[in-house]
Amino acid sequence: MEGGRLSIRRYWDLPPADEDDRRSEADICADVHELLTRAVGRRMVSDVPLGVFLSGGIDSPVASYMMAKRGVSLEMVHFFSPPYTSDAAKEKVLELAQLLTPWCGRLTVHIVPFTEIQEQIRMNCPEDHFTLIMRRFMMRLAQRVADEVRAKALVTGECLGQVASQTMEALRVSEDVVELPVLRPLIGMDKEEIIRISRKIGTFDTSILPYEDCCTVFTPRHPKTKPHVEEVRELEAVLDIDALCDRAMAGRERVRIKL
Repeated sequence: MEGGRLSIRRYWDLPPADEDDRRSEADICADVHELLTRAVGRRMVSDVPLGVFLSGGIDSPVASYMMAKRGVSLEMVHFFSPPYTSDAAKEKVLELAQLLTPWCGRLTVHIVPFTEIQEQIRMNCPEDHFTLIMRRFMMRLAQRVADEVRAKALVTGECLGQVASQTMEALRVSEDVVELPVLRPLIGMDKEEIIRISRKIGTFDTSILPYEDCCTVFTPRHPKTKPHVEEVRELEAVLDIDALCDRAMAGRERVRIKL
């Protein structure tokens, strides 16, 4: 039951018999066994929600698709920074969520206001650490959303070495603030592979629309690529982290995306 309504989900489908099918009884039994095994595997994870970072770029919709293939339900988290990001940028993200519904089913997008946090980071922290500290706040807020919806992991579209915040050291720093496992389905892929999947699932043309998201706000000229966890903790200690997160969560907007 979902919301008082009966929900029927299909985890496998047995193809109709073909008059020209020459398989033996043993082969047919083996095929049915394989279908059942895959169905059980999907059922084991299908009711476990994941908290997914959804930006307006190419990577995060592909990461969402990659996890949806395993049958999990997704709760999207998007960070919105007006007036530095526009309403058009937010609508672009909602459009991406809509395009994902054939693969992911119904979705909820949690839109978290991020302006105050970014401004406080800019005013109080070293420029080369802006993105790292920003990512740590995103992780904290995504964990809060995940805890509310009982998600068992976080999912990002990060790809090793693609940008300064995605070095091995930077990834270690960003996930330091969360307890949930962080899944990165694109971690070993190159951009051409990601773009190819983006085209396949129909999100590429929307992803490349020229609207900025919060990740492009206050981008440092020379970002730190080999940070140390202890140093970053010390640098962000000047901020009232809990209060900033509390206010961001209080201003959160939930948008339900239907098929």
